[in-house]
Amino acid sequence: MKIISLFIILMGLMGAVVASANPYITVDVQTGRVLAQQDAFDRWYPASLTKLMTIYVTFRALNRGEISLDSPVRLSAAAAKLPPSRSGYRAGSVLTLDNAIKVTLVKSANDMAVAIGETVAGNLPAFVQRMNSEASRLGMIGTHFSSANGLPDPNNYSTARDIALLAVQLRREFPQYADYFNIEAIDFGDGRKIQPNSNNLIGRFAGADGMKTGFICASGFNIAASATRNNRTIIAVVLGAERIDQREGLAAQLIENGFKTQGTPTVTLANLRPYGVRLSQATNLYDRICNKQAWQARMQYRDDAGKTIFNSPFIDALTPNLKVVKIKLISTPSAVKSPAQSKKLNLGKVPVPRLRPAKS
Repeated sequence: MKIISLFIILMGLMGAVVASANPYITVDVQTGRVLAQQDAFDRWYPASLTKLMTIYVTFRALNRGEISLDSPVRLSAAAAKLPPSRSGYRAGSVLTLDNAIKVTLVKSANDMAVAIGETVAGNLPAFVQRMNSEASRLGMIGTHFSSANGLPDPNNYSTARDIALLAVQLRREFPQYADYFNIEAIDFGDGRKIQPNSNNLIGRFAGADGMKTGFICASGFNIAASATRNNRTIIAVVLGAERIDQREGLAAQLIENGFKTQGTPTVTLANLRPYGVRLSQATNLYDRICNKQAWQARMQYRDDAGKTIFNSPFIDALTPNLKVVKIKLISTPSAVKSPAQSKKLNLGKVPVPRLRPAKS
């Protein structure tokens, strides 16, 4: 039987226990206290929660002056070929780092995460090395990264505890960038539909202000969610949900419960220790999540327009007037065909980087 911490049992006596088979954890950002947790050290595929580390490394580079928010990010051929979710831009498209971050976090674009990594570190292997160095420095003892986006790879794994540690660090270390995680929707500026945030708590759950979702068949539906009320921020990490509504619903319930307790000083992210049997491989949900019956079952939780139906008492209907952030390219592949042509473009002081080879 898997061990559940004493403080969760106490929460259950207060009517706040959460019934779930998923690994999860709830943390108070200011104090670091763990307010609830279950199987928080189970090795799991983070999927696009990986992009939280991609953004963390990028923020660190910004603070060191290695790069700026106005720096150009070019979508390489290698990045443009990656599987969805993608930005929809063609290889050779150039946009500012500021806009690349927004597309990565709202759209969860795999191609854009790689393009950011290539821009920050020069090539993807060097960037992934930075990701792992930062994970080690932060004390993410159950984590190893092999990509900037979290696409399927047995060597890209983490735990609920480690993701929570990273999410808390993002909020503490970079408050100046907190608004990146709270964007309701983006407009690509090329005639496409408005893209709402993949985190369905944004604009639906009281105080929701971040952070990231993730999905691959092997991981199930993951989320790291944050909300702030009365100057108190709570983060919940949920891994391995079978549906989107279940994922957001559990995260909302965990955060709601979190605001009702202060936790205990003796149970924090810093002193929480592994327990039980720790598997050497991440749990693989592929057969359970991506079989035909599972896909059909999930359709029952979508409306006629294909949008997820949320039955949680904590999740409201999405506001019809989303706050939309417009994304603008510096240049498109058709606009830049040669160095001579690029000189004719009105790009100010922002240089157009050369297209990196596919092997990068």
